[in-house]
Amino acid sequence: MEIRALREADERSAFRSGEPDLDRFFQRFAAQNQFRHYVGVTYVAVDGGRILGFATVAPGHVEIEGLPAAARRTLPRYPLPVLRLARLAVDLPAQGQGLGGQLLRFVLRLAMRMSADFGCIGVVVDAKRGAVEFYAKHGFLALDAVHGQSDARPRPTAMFLPMRAIREASAGR
Repeated sequence: MEIRALREADERSAFRSGEPDLDRFFQRFAAQNQFRHYVGVTYVAVDGGRILGFATVAPGHVEIEGLPAAARRTLPRYPLPVLRLARLAVDLPAQGQGLGGQLLRFVLRLAMRMSADFGCIGVVVDAKRGAVEFYAKHGFLALDAVHGQSDARPRPTAMFLPMRAIREASAGR
């Protein structure tokens, strides 16, 4: 299996993660966003020509007031660069085999490269209700609380993993 950038010729129509919004994005908009609008890059986990999962990333920024208190102490008071993990999904037959974690680790390595090349204080993800535990298990902290959620259309929980934690994890600490 390899993780690489999406190619225009990649077959995406058979991908099913069990999350219709993620599937629709991947099948209809991932290539358009990457190759026509240049607003993000989708990386795919491929085995034998079959796409097993994907992660879409884009550069972004956060305001310091939105970060956890511990992260705010030493940072400057202007918009701070982050790598935004926009979407991550695994095809149903590949779920439960650790591929989501592999894709996340790939994204964290991208954040380390971004940090070295352009500046990046960490990774931000808007985790859907069912994914909050997955990201928390990997060290992500919830940002500000979301008020006024609806059970009919719950908002995602913004979560942050600081670069220091990413570097420590990559060093095996």
